[in-house]
Amino acid sequence: MKYSEAHTLIKRLIEIFENANRDFLESDLDLLISKVSERTLCGALMLHINNIIKKSEFAEYKVDVEYNRNKNGKIKTIVKTIYGPKDVGVKINCDLIVHSRGNNINQDNLIAIEMKKSDRTKEEKEGDRIRLIALTKDSYDDVWSFDGKTFPEHVCRYALGVYYEVNYKKRSINIEYYKEGHIFDEKEVKF
Repeated sequence: MKYSEAHTLIKRLIEIFENANRDFLESDLDLLISKVSERTLCGALMLHINNIIKKSEFAEYKVDVEYNRNKNGKIKTIVKTIYGPKDVGVKINCDLIVHSRGNNINQDNLIAIEMKKSDRTKEEKEGDRIRLIALTKDSYDDVWSFDGKTFPEHVCRYALGVYYEVNYKKRSINIEYYKEGHIFDEKEVKF
């Protein structure tokens, strides 16, 4: 993919995510105020992302929470890993993803989202960030299944990674954007 095409894709995916997040905050603020689980928040955000994706040029893509399948229905197990910075093994399962479920070989994976509450441990938060770095790498280099010999199918090359941290005390959400294996932008959104 050429730089201009990749840049346009990233801008469009950020626009889709931010519109969905705005809709989520407007219609599901009560979930944030009630301090429900991360899984419930991900499910609600998933619905808003899906609504926007289905009306976009990415209508054939799917939005899944904690998706655990590889292409052809093979189960991704908890021991299946990718290698992030410093060769740290990282569990593949992501909180929320937008992908083609293996149907678009050119760009199977669009968005990977990791959500955390600010009171979670530093280690948990860092693990999510490392996962996003690994999932947004451009190539399959250094990406192995647990046996260290077999390449997994379509577990990297996410065009955009989003780290989403809910801070109830500040009534804010810290959003970090990742691409090509690194963070490139961040912002804070009040609720």
